[in-house]
Amino acid sequence: MKKKLGLAGCGFLGNIVVDAYQKGLLEDYELIGVTSRTPEDAVAVSVKTDCAVCADVQTLVSMKPDYIVETASVEFVRENAVDILEHGVNLVLISIGAFADRDLYEQAKAAAVRGGAKIHLASGAIGGFDVLQTVSLMAKAQGLEETAGIETHTGCKGFMPTPVWEDALLTEQKTVFTGNAKEAIAAFPRRVNVAVATSLATTGPNITGVTMHSVPNWQGDDHKITAEIDGVRAVVDIYSRTSAIAGWSVVSLLRNLASPICFY
Repeated sequence: MKKKLGLAGCGFLGNIVVDAYQKGLLEDYELIGVTSRTPEDAVAVSVKTDCAVCADVQTLVSMKPDYIVETASVEFVRENAVDILEHGVNLVLISIGAFADRDLYEQAKAAAVRGGAKIHLASGAIGGFDVLQTVSLMAKAQGLEETAGIETHTGCKGFMPTPVWEDALLTEQKTVFTGNAKEAIAAFPRRVNVAVATSLATTGPNITGVTMHSVPNWQGDDHKITAEIDGVRAVVDIYSRTSAIAGWSVVSLLRNLASPICFY
């Protein structure tokens, strides 16, 4: 029996999942319905895959999918995650930044328990959650001090709509932020998926360090994550020129869920 799959968000990342489905890379799933903020995008996916177009997420939930993949937005997660989970539908999330809101994080966990569902956090543009969580577990079990943080190099234009913007960033490299994940979330509400994911996997938003560098003419993002305790130092360093790796991380997660052999 194939698992029933729903998709929320039919933009660039959502279409990576759709393309993988069309190529037979998600052979254990049947895409039954899609919904999107832009109806035309949902219709385009429907034409390619012969799935249903849902006017809203409630209609998609009523089709009783086993999983809904979110490739939409932080706002979508804030507005819909709890309801989806309470209906017993497993949720695969890419917009992890929504869980910067600890109240929402706890509400989603409780809703998943009530509905008998699970929240699966895709690794997105960083990955390495397994080793980061392992280091944190060792720290807790052995009473060790843990340090964790993420250092990011990214193109200067990504900081234009933020409080740190200045014209000098167009011509010179600068460190534009140093603080913890909670402070980063407040300063860069649209750029926090990786910081939130790192903090959830390690020491939490109040402790996990975040450093951001603005680099002129830089394409993509370079994220270096470090988690360290006495005797163990884990480093995850990933460069990606586009956000495509985030979409493919969803495909990889779905394949892992369906596989008789799972990688963690």
